[in-house]
Amino acid sequence: MHAQETVDYHIRSVWAAMSRMYNAKASEYNGTMSIGYVLLNIDKEGTPSTSLGPKMGMESTSLSRTLKRMEDQGLITRKRDENDGRMVRILLTDRGKDLRRLAKLTILDFNEEVREHLSADDLKNFFHVMETISGILEKQKNLRSAA
Repeated sequence: MHAQETVDYHIRSVWAAMSRMYNAKASEYNGTMSIGYVLLNIDKEGTPSTSLGPKMGMESTSLSRTLKRMEDQGLITRKRDENDGRMVRILLTDRGKDLRRLAKLTILDFNEEVREHLSADDLKNFFHVMETISGILEKQKNLRSAA
């Protein structure tokens, strides 16, 4: 079997191209794709730092570095939760909110372009295939955990 005939090859190559595209756009604002995703995952009332990693599928060390960079760039602030002093909430600054809007528009523009080139049935099938692959991966993960 040739690499181009595997599911992995296509998912990886498309993800790499998307990653390059989003990173190129983010670099115009001294950011990265990871920073953009963090911006999009912070709620208006603030998000507990401990819930961001699992929400985004990021390892805690990568997330810590990203949050530190974002704080240094003035995109976020950290605030102790008023009800639970052990919890730290991540809040967007005004600059963070502006960049969040840009990140959201970038994603919406790309999705709109994709939708212009694919039929509704093509998209439905694509989502079905991706959900099926995700289910297979989750099942394998559970089997490894049980072993």
